[in-house]
Amino acid sequence: MIDPALSSAWYFDRLEQAGATAVRAPDPCAVPRAVKNAVEIEGSRQAHIRDGAALSRFLHWVDTTAQQTLPDEREVVEALERFREETGALKDLSFDTIAGAGPNGALPHYKPVTRTIRRIEKGSLLLVDGGGQYLDGTTDVTRTVAVGEPSADQRRMFTLVLKAHIAMATIRFPPGTSGMALDAIARAPLWHAGLDYDHGTGHGVGSYLGVHEGPQRIAKWGTSQPLLEGMILSNEPGYYREGHWGIRIETLQVVTPAVVPEGGERPMHGFEQLTFAPLDRRLIEVGLLRPDERAYVDAYHAETLAKVGPLLDGEAKTWLAQACAPL
Repeated sequence: MIDPALSSAWYFDRLEQAGATAVRAPDPCAVPRAVKNAVEIEGSRQAHIRDGAALSRFLHWVDTTAQQTLPDEREVVEALERFREETGALKDLSFDTIAGAGPNGALPHYKPVTRTIRRIEKGSLLLVDGGGQYLDGTTDVTRTVAVGEPSADQRRMFTLVLKAHIAMATIRFPPGTSGMALDAIARAPLWHAGLDYDHGTGHGVGSYLGVHEGPQRIAKWGTSQPLLEGMILSNEPGYYREGHWGIRIETLQVVTPAVVPEGGERPMHGFEQLTFAPLDRRLIEVGLLRPDERAYVDAYHAETLAKVGPLLDGEAKTWLAQACAPL
């Protein structure tokens, strides 16, 4: 058996030349690996709380020191990686950290290299995407923060992305639903405004393994693989204005049974949030949020403070309480 989605023609040619019959089929290990067991899920929860504390210390640094010193992207990357290393549990980064200042943030897969490195600038946005490999889980989280006072346009676009993020975080769907069937739900708030983003809404994530793990994904061009209970996926809608700045909000979430409201007739799945780190409240245009969306943000921030707060102290802990205050 050989998986044509993962293997080149070279392997098929050699097998056939040797007299073998190649059976084309998906890797039978992929789905069992993607469906995390109870120990892996609990490990991921703990890894994300630990990582959320490191990320919160970093966001506090961005909101205080960096706002004054205006570091370059490489210094931003080094700061985030330093806070993760200080957990004492980091085994490796889950991928090269992305820090996009201003126009570089409009490149979804940008990496700061010598010839393109920019300093952060007042009146612009900073997009940071990174993650850690811990023995008990793999993290991947993106936050977009304002440098200086954000414009009304930046606040509107950030809030539209936030609405897309909330739509995916709170969706209920029947068993057997694929990520491709869910993708449009996240994009709807942006589509309604005549906007879109040119990457998937979510990818599978491993357990101390690859940060991009199949076969599940949430994308226009996704697979027919149903989202099964125990699968971990990212939720990362975005908006990118070429030559100016980019916005992405990313958390990881795990597929769980969902509570069916009174009168519901079919079992449903939903998502439990794994990532906990504050959103930049300065970028949220509260008037664009429905009451249920506003309630979601407040509940998410309250849970972030409850889970991550005990791991912080001093100024960082005080800052987190302010960052997680109700809208």
